[in-house]
Amino acid sequence: MRDAYGGIVNLAMIVVFLLLVCGYLAFNVNYTKAFRVKNYIITTMEQYEGNCDSESSACAQKINNYIRQIGYSAPDFDLTRDGYTCHLGYCYKEFEVGAEAGAVQENADKVYYRVVTQINIDIPIINKIMPNLRIFQVSGNTKLITPFN
Repeated sequence: MRDAYGGIVNLAMIVVFLLLVCGYLAFNVNYTKAFRVKNYIITTMEQYEGNCDSESSACAQKINNYIRQIGYSAPDFDLTRDGYTCHLGYCYKEFEVGAEAGAVQENADKVYYRVVTQINIDIPIINKIMPNLRIFQVSGNTKLITPFN
């Protein structure tokens, strides 16, 4: 009887270890996708000088095609209450440099964008325990951009 009990405990430890390793690998894959999407959005916004407001713009189309291509998704991701504009799993907000304290005069008319993407954790057990888990976000800022008027 002693050997049977030891075998079950060892089997349970192996299963728990495998679940932890698989969860860690799944998290890393989703983190990499969110990070790549964030970097691509920042690069595209800099390339199009921030003209990504409309869904039909070339900038937004390019970003949306890339997101679909790599399979990134972030369900129920919404930061509009904080002033962000959200599209297809990412959010961005425009900040004026002149509004910040100590802005240099030559940068007074420039803006930058903060882009936020979310790491998709779609594990049913974790979603039941913590349904509003939003702490895993990746954000970054563009370089200074002169707005197109």
